[in-house]
Amino acid sequence: MNKNSKVSLFVLFLLVIGFSSCLKRNDFPDEPQIEYLDFLKYQNTQGKDSIGVLKFKFTDGDGDIGLDQQDTFPPFDEGSLYYYNFYVKYFEKQNGNFVEVVLAQPNNSRIPNITPEGQNKTLEGEIEIALYINNPLSNFDTIKFEAYIFDRTLNQSNTIETPEIVVVK
Repeated sequence: MNKNSKVSLFVLFLLVIGFSSCLKRNDFPDEPQIEYLDFLKYQNTQGKDSIGVLKFKFTDGDGDIGLDQQDTFPPFDEGSLYYYNFYVKYFEKQNGNFVEVVLAQPNNSRIPNITPEGQNKTLEGEIEIALYINNPLSNFDTIKFEAYIFDRTLNQSNTIETPEIVVVK
């Protein structure tokens, strides 16, 4: 290697170190944090609301959000609290008060593994999840949801809540 190549390599090394030290590194807690962003409703062909999409923002300091398809052994086995990593509670406004209703088909689900590659595992992003919103066993038309997530080290996030949602039945 000639002298010019060594100098160029050294300068390139300094530039890489300089630029990487300028990269902003977010400092989030290891427990996931979520923030409500939006809720959109979609109608079926008969003009009735059927599906809603909950949109929320998340952060996680150690980047362990999501489960792989093969994550089915304890503590992620079916029937375990941690089988699902996204939990949602459904509420109906009945006689002026919101009452939690346990649906035959809950809206809980498994967020896929989104751990980033590389050394910095900090995560920040948005998730959209489709939810059934029209309970066929109920005449009540005003609902809301509460939701929270778990990460792979079983840390639970804060709970978010949607505003009231009027459902076209």
